[in-house]
Amino acid sequence: MFTPQAVTLTTDKVTLRPLSMAHLNQFYQAGCFSDIWRWSLPDKCSSIEATKDWLAYSQIMMASGQHVAFAIFDNQTGEFVGSTRYCDIHREDRNLEIGFTFITPKYQRSHINTHAKYCLLKHAFEELGAIRVQFKTHKLNDKSRAAILRLGATFEGIMRQQKILSDNSVRDSAIFSIIDSEWPQIKHALTTKMERIT
Repeated sequence: MFTPQAVTLTTDKVTLRPLSMAHLNQFYQAGCFSDIWRWSLPDKCSSIEATKDWLAYSQIMMASGQHVAFAIFDNQTGEFVGSTRYCDIHREDRNLEIGFTFITPKYQRSHINTHAKYCLLKHAFEELGAIRVQFKTHKLNDKSRAAILRLGATFEGIMRQQKILSDNSVRDSAIFSIIDSEWPQIKHALTTKMERIT
């Protein structure tokens, strides 16, 4: 049965724990940089109240089985450094999306994103039995698009006018995916990369 659930996932450098309201202050401190949310409005950390509302929404989505949200911790420092989640879960088709990811600026372009995404991909393909994992980002978000490609995902195209953002702009989304037959080779490439980065 394809049933993504809240679990703890780890590598030697990061730990992903189920996101809860107990992470409110840490989430806000890690996310209170407006540039993080430029391409994924609304800003989830514009205020502590906005963060609390986002975490409350996340708990509702988790309780209904629509999302599985994680807090990301750096193992060396113990710091809360960001968040990510499984979303757009299709149980009957054994596929899901990894999204809503942010990494606090101090840890961007470090080991965090690669290790966190490795945890999620490994769990999705090897434990849950996923046949497809999708990634989606704003068409104009070059940094995010490059990061997804570095994971080994394949660019599939642009979903036009996919979403209306809170500033009333219309977002075109770039769609990427990894499928189960590609995972062994991508896993090897990621583990090799993870051995090199600090």
